[in-house]
Amino acid sequence: MSDRPPINAYPSEPQRSVSLPRALSISVIVPHLNQPRALAQCLAALAGQTGAFELAEVIVVDNGSKLLPQRLCDGFPKTRLLTEPTPGPGPARNTGAAAAGGAILAFVDADCIAGADWLDTITRTLAANPGVGILGGAVKVPHIEGQPATALEAYERIYAYRIDEYISRHGFAGTGNLAVRREVFAAVGPFGGITISEDRDWGLRAKALGHVIRYAPDMVVDHPARTSFEELRRKWDRHIAHEYAELRNQPFWRLRTLGRAVAVAVSPLAEIPKLALTARLKGLRERGLAFVCLLRIRLHRARRMLGLIAYRSEAELLSRWNRH
Repeated sequence: MSDRPPINAYPSEPQRSVSLPRALSISVIVPHLNQPRALAQCLAALAGQTGAFELAEVIVVDNGSKLLPQRLCDGFPKTRLLTEPTPGPGPARNTGAAAAGGAILAFVDADCIAGADWLDTITRTLAANPGVGILGGAVKVPHIEGQPATALEAYERIYAYRIDEYISRHGFAGTGNLAVRREVFAAVGPFGGITISEDRDWGLRAKALGHVIRYAPDMVVDHPARTSFEELRRKWDRHIAHEYAELRNQPFWRLRTLGRAVAVAVSPLAEIPKLALTARLKGLRERGLAFVCLLRIRLHRARRMLGLIAYRSEAELLSRWNRH
């Protein structure tokens, strides 16, 4: 059975005017799984927001952590903790959205730190653009002052979280920094589960219904670089499994997957000019680190694709991603 939710699966609500009141209430929804230290930083950033917005609540939805962050959530104003046993950030976000009372639903990941004016930017942008129902914001990988960049940090500054490209080229925004009018979310329906790419699926459903998705460059959150190559592998294992699940129902799927694997394996060579010219990296050391990390992850991706052709084991990749 498909993990894609039906369009009208989310409870229907009375239609509201697209124009916003002067004081816009916002519910912030944060899915969480075994990241208490990151969650504490996330909630502290939300508590320190500036601007003329009305914060209805912060809803943390735990997705099966070894220890519930109840005491942590109790230490922040307007913050409550819910639980969602179904694995995946999509179901966790759906639980938060169903319980939310704000006119706007703002989604941020537990390992993201919202800029001080994040909520104010959401309010002002939607108030100024009544025809826009969905905002996707910028996700930046910060540099830790006084410390040399790691290979993962250098790589992710170039290749991770290109939200502007996701929106302009593919028609969806990442769910780690997303704001949606409540009535738009009700019309599009809930996010899917871990067997599909839930942000891409939701965005494409919204676009098909005629909703406008706008990139908001000043709506910024920081996402620290991953600390281990294993984390990056898990991320790509999930994406590969999603792509494979779509490809295997198409003609000549084995040949097409083989072609993709070969293209991915040799693609780092084509990235050399981009790495040489980008202003996001400094000096030869950072550029070299980014290239080495790029080479490692793309060879890993090619190997995984070849393995899926032989063993058809995408379910294992998905389960390992979510339950680490």
